[in-house]
Amino acid sequence: MISAIVLIKAEVARIPEAAREIAAIEGISEVYSVTGDVDLIAVARVSRHEDFHDVIADRLNKVAGVLETSTHIAFRTYSDEDLDAGFDLGLDG
Repeated sequence: MISAIVLIKAEVARIPEAAREIAAIEGISEVYSVTGDVDLIAVARVSRHEDFHDVIADRLNKVAGVLETSTHIAFRTYSDEDLDAGFDLGLDG
């Protein structure tokens, strides 16, 4: 699975509606309403790089109220679960 983080600037009056519409797009796993330079952050997860075009360019960017996006494709994913698995020796204490 390939992940991308999409930073989204949206029309203020449409943030809740845009977030719900974006969250309903197949390939979008999460949408966060945030403070700062952008209004929403979406996490896209697809099987192939080519699928980002459909999810982000063809669908997310066309949601009413979306003004601008910036997409960051992840090279590698780190999480507590990954770290725990890496250090797990399989010993039950």
